[in-house]
Amino acid sequence: MEIKILGSGCSKCEKLEKLTKESIAQLGIEAQVEKVEDMQKIMSYGVMSTPALVINGVVKLVGKVPNKERLIEILEKELKS
Repeated sequence: MEIKILGSGCSKCEKLEKLTKESIAQLGIEAQVEKVEDMQKIMSYGVMSTPALVINGVVKLVGKVPNKERLIEILEKELKS
């Protein structure tokens, strides 16, 4: 699974990255997590508000940090698809 955290480095972006890594570890799945701070790359996903979560090239969340339970739901759903 390829996961990208899109954001400028703000506290919300850092929180999303931390929660994502914790959720991956809790689920025991293999995933590469990449932090993308380049605004051109962020805009290439059509994202105008950060933080954003991209899983396997598809934008899943924009402009908010979900709670850990919601993030785990998103990851589990992605595993099943």
